[in-house]
Amino acid sequence: MNNSVAIVTGASQGIGRSTAIRLARDFSAVVLAARNAKALEEVATAVQQAGAQPIPIPVDLSQVEAAEIVVNTTLERFGRIDALLNIAGAMPQIDLFEMTDEQWQAGMELKLHGARRLTIRAWDALKQSRGSVVFMSGSASLDPKPAFAAVAATNAAITALAKSFAEQGIQEGVQVNSIVPGAVMTGRRRSFLEKWAPAHNLTLEKAIKRFPEEAGFSRYGQPEEIAELLGFMVSPAAKSMTGSSIRMDGGEVKGI
Repeated sequence: MNNSVAIVTGASQGIGRSTAIRLARDFSAVVLAARNAKALEEVATAVQQAGAQPIPIPVDLSQVEAAEIVVNTTLERFGRIDALLNIAGAMPQIDLFEMTDEQWQAGMELKLHGARRLTIRAWDALKQSRGSVVFMSGSASLDPKPAFAAVAATNAAITALAKSFAEQGIQEGVQVNSIVPGAVMTGRRRSFLEKWAPAHNLTLEKAIKRFPEEAGFSRYGQPEEIAELLGFMVSPAAKSMTGSSIRMDGGEVKGI
């Protein structure tokens, strides 16, 4: 898409990084938002090599002013926003009875409220371009467990938030969907498995193999696979899809 601009949050690592590089094939510019400035510069180089103009913005999206910074910088530079992919944020995987109020609030501020604020601030520009928004949820929202209560609750809220934006978007020309990935082999997933392994008397290598068997899914997803789906979701070919929650989890969720 010529003269088109995508914003990707959480762009310094994992799914966000892969998505930013993937979108460089379809958008003329990709705005990269995340906290790690050094990692963003490395992603910016990869985006440029893939064919798009990168604009790295080191910012903490849990802060109220961050949405203003990201959108203002984008509009001052390009004058438009065609796609917003809210990927930043991860809730701590702490048991329901052990997680503190501070941990709940910190996670929600980034993953839920950071995405909400940025979408609201970008909305007028998205209306002008008849653009697209995607929110990142997760399969824990469909199968809540005490050990992942914050992950499940926040992801469920994100799915509902996306539905609400989608309803408004139908009236105002903005496409909004959410994506529900399962276990994706990112650095964060590996860190989880490093803790899960000793709790189950396993080496890391055996834990990596055992976890899908116990959780009931076929294999770990890869960040590049999720990025491909996200690329489709903000492409012209997907324009009639709105208000949808698209699951890609290797068969982990068994319900309809």
